[in-house]
Amino acid sequence: MKKLFVFDLDGTLAESKSSLSPEMAGLLGDLLGFMKVAVISGGAWEQFETQLLANLLNDDHFENLFLLPTCGTQFYRYEGKWVKIYSEDLTADEQKTIIAALAKALDESGIKVERIWGEAIENRGSQITLSVLGQQAPLSAKESWDPDFAKRKKITALLEPMIPNFSIRMGGTTSIDVTKPGIDKAYGIGKLRDHLDIAIKDMLFAGDAIFEGGNDYPAQEAGVDSILVRDTNETARVIQTVIACLGDDKTQIKSPRTA
Repeated sequence: MKKLFVFDLDGTLAESKSSLSPEMAGLLGDLLGFMKVAVISGGAWEQFETQLLANLLNDDHFENLFLLPTCGTQFYRYEGKWVKIYSEDLTADEQKTIIAALAKALDESGIKVERIWGEAIENRGSQITLSVLGQQAPLSAKESWDPDFAKRKKITALLEPMIPNFSIRMGGTTSIDVTKPGIDKAYGIGKLRDHLDIAIKDMLFAGDAIFEGGNDYPAQEAGVDSILVRDTNETARVIQTVIACLGDDKTQIKSPRTA
């Protein structure tokens, strides 16, 4: 039986940079009563606080919840309060190099946008993220901009030879994430294995970008049984199925509140 369910955040548990729906918050609360849950996503810690934690109930078994912002370059666990276990921060010179390369690759791609909402390049300390339409772009604009990832693949192809010593992944609806080499969701999976003493074969992963170049793909490459979901509705159905299966095992922590 699986012991840890790992989720992507944007496009999997919640719409891009949007809060969890009440249904999803309830499902996660129920799931946390049965098994350990981790969330690993390209967003910064502040995004986890507003999208995820602010919408979960105080009794949602936070001791069973593990959070890995910026594609696993950081790790938080609950010890009466949220404690940062590690952070694989980029140096100041590395940050400058990546920011310059992202700007150059976007310019050389010839891809133009009519409007940018907020900053396009965000320095998250352990990760630099290019959000082509800006960090504050509305979901409706982001969803229609690059649904097949073709535009970001063009930018990434230009970016890779500029910064060959860094990991580059596409995620969300308009973003490209850059981290230290080898520091990605596979790295985060390894940290979950080591800190929680849970074998990779006992983990399950769900994400919407499980394809070569996608920022969820490293989790599958790490050997985790993975489920590609189209959207949050499909994720909800997956969680409901897992809860139904676990609900038959009387040795689990508790039965769902919705039972």
